[in-house]
Amino acid sequence: MHRVASVESLAGYRINLEFTDGLRGEIDLSDMIGKGVFEQLRDQTEFDKVYVDPESHTVAWPGEIDLCPDSLYDEILSKQKAA
Repeated sequence: MHRVASVESLAGYRINLEFTDGLRGEIDLSDMIGKGVFEQLRDQTEFDKVYVDPESHTVAWPGEIDLCPDSLYDEILSKQKAA
């Protein structure tokens, strides 16, 4: 399981991530915003509350919203390989 070291909120419902092994990249989450548990993140102020969960070491928001670190890692890795 991959561990997120840091996360930064960016405009347009994007996040900038760094993993503990040094992999870095940006992910666009705009397609998820407003759907299901991600409804509350439609407000950019709420989206900006993103943090690294200290227990699961993944991207999270208040309200027990989180994302799978392995999926995030794979998405960044596949973008880098395609570039």
